Amino acid sequence: MKFYKPKFWDYKRRSILSYLLLPFTFPLVINNFFFKFKKKNTLNQKTRKVCIGNIYVGGTGKTPLVIKIYKILKKLKFKTATIKKYYRNHVDEQELLNKNTKLYCQKKRSLSLHEAIKDDMDVVIFDDGLQDRSMNYDLKFVCFNNKKWIGNGQLIPAGPLREKIESITKYDAVFLNGNENDNSNLKLLLKKYNKDIKIFETNYHPINTDEFDLTKKYVIFSGIGNPESFKQTLIKKKFNIIKEIHFPDHYNYTQKDIDKIKIQAKNLDAQIITTEKDYIKINPDENDNIKFLKIELEVTNEDELINYLQQNI
Repeated sequence: MKFYKPKFWDYKRRSILSYLLLPFTFPLVINNFFFKFKKKNTLNQKTRKVCIGNIYVGGTGKTPLVIKIYKILKKLKFKTATIKKYYRNHVDEQELLNKNTKLYCQKKRSLSLHEAIKDDMDVVIFDDGLQDRSMNYDLKFVCFNNKKWIGNGQLIPAGPLREKIESITKYDAVFLNGNENDNSNLKLLLKKYNKDIKIFETNYHPINTDEFDLTKKYVIFSGIGNPESFKQTLIKKKFNIIKEIHFPDHYNYTQKDIDKIKIQAKNLDAQIITTEKDYIKINPDENDNIKFLKIELEVTNEDELINYLQQNI
């Protein structure tokens, strides 16, 4: 079943539909309240546990940040691994992590943690899991897209939040991901809720643009949490985008989907480009004439992040 994020979730003001759905947020409110009393996992305090997640559903740059911090810690000579809970429909993120890191991926995070501890890992980085209160993380990082921010500010299903913005008091650092936007107002708001929160800014940096002919026309498609960010990254690099096709986050492509995209591109005399996360999910026999944009996450104040990690791990 396809699930597209409702547009009203990202309205800056609550819509009528959002108001109507407010009563259905109560189970999440109650769940969040009682989660803080849940017994925590205290396995092996020698292995440091860093969790990178979000309170806004999808599209915040979480997985690229996991890979970035993994690489930083490896350079600092920490024996490092990543952990992601296994979900059948998250093969894209699992494959990216497996390709770029040492990944442990089980149906329960605790099982992956047991394996990492047996392998004497110094640090494990959890991709998602901030709301898993059974885990006792040493550092907890929250990712936001600086354009989407917190949408209409409401909990699921009235809005896109797993937790209210006030929950920022429980976390150690925030990463604001975007395309060189002015984040001054967001920083002030974050400091209002948590004066001690550490704030880092990130953006996507394409590293394979030399593989593309910018005189050509392009059809782009993606099934990610924030397709607007993908499009803006391409526009910034002067790609001539004439058609954009959206699929739900973590969408699994069929041959029919790919054939349809190819026909549309051919009719428009255009090339096809997608994200690396989406490309991974396309049958290798069907990915001819499709290219992907390879990106790395840049941390604006990376030296500050390196110092922060050295001091806290």
